Amino acid sequence: MVGGTILGLVVAWQIFVYFVAYTDDAYVRSDLVAVASEVTGPILQVHVVDNQDVKRGDRLFTIDPEPFQLIVNQRQAQIDEQKALLKVSEEELASSRAALAASTSAHTYAQQQQIRYADLAKSEYAPRAELDKANDDLRRTAAEMRISEFAIEKAQNGIVAHQAALNLALAEMATAQWRLSKTEVRSSTDGAITNLTVRRGDTANANVPIIGIVDAHAWRIMANYKQDYIRSFKIGGTAWVWLDSQPFHFHRARIDGIARGISREVGEAKLLPYVAPTTDWIRLQRRIPVTITLVDPPPGLKLYMGADARTIIFP
Repeated sequence: MVGGTILGLVVAWQIFVYFVAYTDDAYVRSDLVAVASEVTGPILQVHVVDNQDVKRGDRLFTIDPEPFQLIVNQRQAQIDEQKALLKVSEEELASSRAALAASTSAHTYAQQQQIRYADLAKSEYAPRAELDKANDDLRRTAAEMRISEFAIEKAQNGIVAHQAALNLALAEMATAQWRLSKTEVRSSTDGAITNLTVRRGDTANANVPIIGIVDAHAWRIMANYKQDYIRSFKIGGTAWVWLDSQPFHFHRARIDGIARGISREVGEAKLLPYVAPTTDWIRLQRRIPVTITLVDPPPGLKLYMGADARTIIFP
């Protein structure tokens, strides 16, 4: 009699679990956005309080902008200096080109004079001194042409150098302005501030998270189901969720994902999650994480990251 009763209960349980997949090994999860500044400096003001709701773009904290503004001012001075030097080189180039044009014209005239006096000197129609003077003028104007050409080359090199220095100063200015803009740290998502510990006067170190925001758009339920359940689960299938933070209410939900792997080694969470195959009093078979999201949650429903949940799926 007892054996038959036990057998009947076992059969009834197997039939029940075949049609009803239930687990209380579930919890509420969202994404925790770790906010870090992109520059280092003392915090001048904190604009939020713990557990405050924030919108994307809201100010979180401000780093003292004064040192960054001073660098911007320095970069502006360098830009102004290089612009002035570039203008001087451009003026020198224009002046050197004008001098080359004048010396070229003078050299052409000197060549003509030298040829004329050389012919006259051969026929002894002009004194030798006039020919010597024409030769000197020819050499002098040729030298002036070379000097003008060197001046043009120097001015052109100066323009290249100052333009490069100006480009560098502009790039450094862009970097300085970017750093200045990053002294105002804003939220990258809608969500809620959690465990706020940062205070005015603290030092914000670049790329070191100091504020956590629970993402308001990433809520889901992580339900760990025994491995013999998941064979009948389908993506998009219906699930029902009981939240321990709001008991006695079932919320319709949807299966959004079924993990394809778990870690069998206890340790820190890595690329594969570890799911303990035990409850408080009995060892169970391995469990696989199933991602479930609420469908049309009621207005005003508050979810709490890490809170317990229970889920039911009818395979």
